[in-house]
Amino acid sequence: MKLVTYRMGEEASRLGVCWDSLIVDVEEFGFNVGLDLPSSMLDFIDLGPIAVSTLSEALTHSKASDLLGVSVPALNVTLLAPIPRPRKNIFGIGLNYTEHVAEASRSLDTSSELPQEPVIFSKFPTAVVGHGDPICHNKNITQQLDWEAELAVIIGTKCNRVDKNDALDHVFGYTVINDISARDCRRAGQWVVSKSQYSFAPMGPCIVTADEIKDPHNLTITCHLNGVEKQNSSTKYMLFNINELIEDLSQGLLLEPGDIIATGTPAGVGAGRNPQEFMWPGDVLETSIEGIGRIRNPIVAV
Repeated sequence: MKLVTYRMGEEASRLGVCWDSLIVDVEEFGFNVGLDLPSSMLDFIDLGPIAVSTLSEALTHSKASDLLGVSVPALNVTLLAPIPRPRKNIFGIGLNYTEHVAEASRSLDTSSELPQEPVIFSKFPTAVVGHGDPICHNKNITQQLDWEAELAVIIGTKCNRVDKNDALDHVFGYTVINDISARDCRRAGQWVVSKSQYSFAPMGPCIVTADEIKDPHNLTITCHLNGVEKQNSSTKYMLFNINELIEDLSQGLLLEPGDIIATGTPAGVGAGRNPQEFMWPGDVLETSIEGIGRIRNPIVAV
């Protein structure tokens, strides 16, 4: 299933499921078919794996009358980030594609040696915005606003000290994220200010549940700026795959439902180009992942 967080006009955000060309309100659909379903993405994830199978089965066997009054054309809604306000910081993974390690070592003063264990950093929940939302460019803070297209993993069940062979059992689904980075805001090797500014984690347009992504390690990932392709790669080139990332993180950290792991970016970032390229007000960034969808975000001056 493709699950979204959406809004109609000025109403509060709601949890929806994409069904043909419609957005079906999950809570209201539940009322129609006798199911107690929540109105928010995090509450739905908290229900556990049975929530996905229950909703899927109900939709498959639904009648036209079950959808009456609880669905709207997808074109009539505003999509928000699937998880508009994560409960915790996003787990970012740095230097997780071989060619990105090489380009970063040339331009960002990082090591040219391949990491021997995942490089982990953090992005604040307030960095999250959705499809169509602006990415903020503050010229007083940065002159080096950069893109990083990434696959994001949404944790579905609590995990601690998980073996990599069991790791994917704890995944709720996947979404698109762009790890926006102000390259000139790194401080003594620390990336938090560079990575966590408001709007620096555009995400969406949906969460695709794990049952629909047969192989998350074979998805095409692309990034375009003003219609020009900047990144084109595959998740199969990760240095540490999703299984290994979950195993590593869960050895000392408790991963909980709704936690987000941004799995790293392939080569092609602006700082790695010769000459370097960065984003400016008026630019439009598009990030796509096969089987999930595309987000489009304008760059605006603030």
